[in-house]
Amino acid sequence: MHIPLTIDQFFGVIRQYNIAVWPTQVLLLAIALLAVYLAVRPHRHSGVVISAILGFLWLWTGLAYHLAFFAAVNPLAYAFAAASVVGASVFIRQGVIQRRLRFHATVGAWPMLGMGLIVLALAVYPAWSIVAGHRYPELPTFGLPCPTALFTVGMLSLLTAPYPRAPLAVPVAWCFVGAQAALFFDVPPDLTLLAAAAVGIALILRARPLHWTKAPLK
Repeated sequence: MHIPLTIDQFFGVIRQYNIAVWPTQVLLLAIALLAVYLAVRPHRHSGVVISAILGFLWLWTGLAYHLAFFAAVNPLAYAFAAASVVGASVFIRQGVIQRRLRFHATVGAWPMLGMGLIVLALAVYPAWSIVAGHRYPELPTFGLPCPTALFTVGMLSLLTAPYPRAPLAVPVAWCFVGAQAALFFDVPPDLTLLAAAAVGIALILRARPLHWTKAPLK
């Protein structure tokens, strides 16, 4: 498979991005933790807020990373940016406007898988990257596509049924795309995206069609 950029170019883009957007990475991590908190301690608007956060994260990775930085070295970044924006729009439409996404971190196999992926995205992924020799500012920080995809699949594992399949499409697709970085760009933590993809596919198969347009407010 032909890769249109080198390892140096790949990490050079990450370096440029991290320096340019600092300290936004901290804010992105903070809103991710807020999303987790709202899933653990849900209230009537939790699904809307979590969906808005996930939508923002995908809009950010599409515009602030793919379009603003990655496109300079990889023409495929334009397609990645478009897909990310589509993914963001799905969260806004189905989670914020239609209120079809309800999250609750209860006791059970799916929530345990979800929390595992969340911890992986927010804590294990950066630690593993450092051990692998990628130090800041070349560290793939949260808000970049791969940790964002891990986190998103983790959060979607906390959905209460019934739920739509559409929000899973872009994150699962990116898991397969991003996993290639483990091989071509020496990012071992990206191997975990294959596990996230498997979880995401299982969630898609588990989903049941929705026959209503908006969740009632209680």
